[in-house]
Amino acid sequence: MKYDFDKLTNRSNTFSMKWDVKENELPMWVADMDFETAPVIADAIRRKAEHAIFGYTIVPDAYYDAVVGWWAKRHRFHMEKEWIIFASGVVPAISSIVRKMTRVGENVLIQPPVYNIFYNSILNNGRFLTENRLIYQDGEYHIDFVDLEQKLSNPQTTMMILCNPHNPVGKVWDKDILNKIGKLCARHMVLVLSDEIHCDLTHPGVDYTPFASVSDICAVNSITCTAPSKTFNLAGLQSANVIVPNPILCQMVKRGLNTDEAAEPNAFAMEAAIAAYTEGDEWLEELRIYIKKNVDTVTAFIGQNIPEIKVTRSEATYLLWLDCQDIIHGEPSVLCDVIRRETGLYLSAGAAYGGNGNDFLRMNVGTQHCRVSDGLKRLQKGILKYRENAAD
Repeated sequence: MKYDFDKLTNRSNTFSMKWDVKENELPMWVADMDFETAPVIADAIRRKAEHAIFGYTIVPDAYYDAVVGWWAKRHRFHMEKEWIIFASGVVPAISSIVRKMTRVGENVLIQPPVYNIFYNSILNNGRFLTENRLIYQDGEYHIDFVDLEQKLSNPQTTMMILCNPHNPVGKVWDKDILNKIGKLCARHMVLVLSDEIHCDLTHPGVDYTPFASVSDICAVNSITCTAPSKTFNLAGLQSANVIVPNPILCQMVKRGLNTDEAAEPNAFAMEAAIAAYTEGDEWLEELRIYIKKNVDTVTAFIGQNIPEIKVTRSEATYLLWLDCQDIIHGEPSVLCDVIRRETGLYLSAGAAYGGNGNDFLRMNVGTQHCRVSDGLKRLQKGILKYRENAAD
C-alpha cells in the first residue's frame, strides 16, 4: 500500500475524547479512527496554518464544486450547487432540522437499533419518538414494512430519520428498499431526513445509493446530511453538507441552520474538505481495503475463539455489531463494564442504540491491525472473566 495505515500515532494527551482513558486501556468505542488523515488534507491544513491568520471564513465556490464533483464521480449522483448548505456538523444539522421542519408534540420515526444521538435530537426538542424496529434474523437486519407503514400513517408522524449506511448494524439499504421507503413517506406526507455520513465507507464491492438519487419522489421529499468527517477522520474540524433538492425545503433548512448558528465554517474546514473531495480518492480506496481486512480478522477470530458471539454481517463502516445474546446474563451493561475493568478494552454497550441492542456490543475497528489483534485477545479474556463472575 502507498499509505501507512499501520503507523501508530500516540493520541494520548492530545485532548482526544476517544483516548482520554487510563494508561492500560484500549478504546474501541466512539466512531473516530486512529489513522492520520490523507496527506493531501494535512498539507492543505498546514498551508492554512502557515498563513497564521484565522479570521471569519466564507464558503467558496470551490467548496460546492468539490462536493458536487465527489458525489457525481463516486456515487453517480448529480446534484446542483444550490442544493448544498454548509453546516458545522451532521448532529447540529439534524437537531436544527428537527426543530425547523416539525412541531413540538409531533412524532419523529427512527429504526432501532440506531445511532443513539437521534434520540437526543428528537426528545430534547420536545418531539415524540416513534420506533420502526428493525427485524434481526440470521445475523442481519431487515425493515418491517408492515409496521413502518402503520407508523407512517399516523397523522402525528411528520418526519422519518433514515440512517444509510445504518449505524450501528452496518447495513447499506439498496435502491429498491430506499424507493419503497420514499413512496411510503410521500404517500403519508412524512419528510425523510437521511443521515448518510458513513456513505463513503462501504466495504470494497458494495455500492451505496444516495436516497435523494433514487427518484424524483425521494428527491423532493428529503433532506440529506453528509460530511467528510467519518470518511477522512476530520470530526474535530466540524464541517458537513446538507443536501436539499426541494427549493422550498432548502430555504427553510437554510434559515433554520443560520438561526441556530450551525452554518459557520471554521478557518480550516474549507481547505480540508476541498482537498478531501478533490484529491482523497486514492487514500480512501486503500483505507476501505484496510478496514475490510480488520472486519475479516474480527469475524474469523470470534468464530474460532468466542463462537458464542456472532458478528452481524457488515457492508459498511468501521463499526462492528457483536451479538452477545448467548453470553449476557442479567443487566446488559455489566458485560461491557466487566470487559473494560478486567482487560482495559473499552467498547460501546449496545443498549444505548435501542431495539435489541441490549444483547450487543459495538466495536470500532478503524484502527491499526495490531490494535485490533490486541482488542480481540482482551475481548476473549473479558468474556472468560464475565463467565466466571456469572458462575459465582
